Amino acid sequence: MDTKHKAILLGIASALFFAATFVLNRSMSLEGGSWIWSASLRYFWMALLLFPLLLARGELRALLREMSKNKLAWLGWSTIGFGIFYGGLTYASSFTPGWLVAGTWQLTIIAGLGLSPLLNRSDRSVSRNTILFSLIIVLGVFILQIPLAKSVSTDDLLKSVLPVLVAAVAYPLGNRKMMQITEGRLTATQRLLGMTLASLPCWIALAVVEGCYNGLPDGNQLLQTFMVAVTSGVIATSLFFRATDLVREDERGLAAVEATQSTEVAFALAGEVLFLHAPFPGALSLLGIAVISIGMVLHSTGRAGTKRSDD
Repeated sequence: MDTKHKAILLGIASALFFAATFVLNRSMSLEGGSWIWSASLRYFWMALLLFPLLLARGELRALLREMSKNKLAWLGWSTIGFGIFYGGLTYASSFTPGWLVAGTWQLTIIAGLGLSPLLNRSDRSVSRNTILFSLIIVLGVFILQIPLAKSVSTDDLLKSVLPVLVAAVAYPLGNRKMMQITEGRLTATQRLLGMTLASLPCWIALAVVEGCYNGLPDGNQLLQTFMVAVTSGVIATSLFFRATDLVREDERGLAAVEATQSTEVAFALAGEVLFLHAPFPGALSLLGIAVISIGMVLHSTGRAGTKRSDD
């Protein structure tokens, strides 16, 4: 198996675990949990889980040394890539079902493509085919959302869509900038802990404000955020970082890996039906999933080439 296809499989595996975020965040929202606690607790748990792991591996010192070289960059890009990204997703889950949030989130595919010419230092750009295949995925996402979007108020729809649009740009931006800064010197787990630690000032500030005004989270929210931290924060993010590291010099490969995240929609939908007893989707929603799958296959077959910017 070549590097690109290995990265794609890792991306799909990460999407499965990422889907737990949308299901659990929706569950906590339905139970009256604060979106701020849902977001901040995930990263507190991640720090507690990853810090001793890297310490035991003997990889912590190298990470801290790398972070000390460019403290402001770590703080800024981690706050964007983790803080703004996840704050937007958890806020949106307060207003709409998790799978609809997951559907809107797939616009990160287009955001990743748009960021490529701005962040890429080489003379290669994303081809028309890559853009076309990504637009097919977005079309599928749009079809998938139509039935439920009709039943949601305009106000709630805006409150769910706008934060996710910002998150869709923030995540690939923060991730790619940190890849450029570290230049492959850190493992995926090291980079994950580094960005988690660097984003903690954001989460601590939000948690202090929320605790002062609305009180502390209950035991159930503590448990569910721990589950999010393990499945999505540690497992899924590590897999995704590993996938993007494998193809970090290949814009076609990066686009394909980021496109694998579209499968989160189907995984999140299945999770809500099974665990939250959401209604089973109708024919139009199933059509949307099929269109997303077609776009995924087109990306993964490697037909989406790159071209030189002066072609």
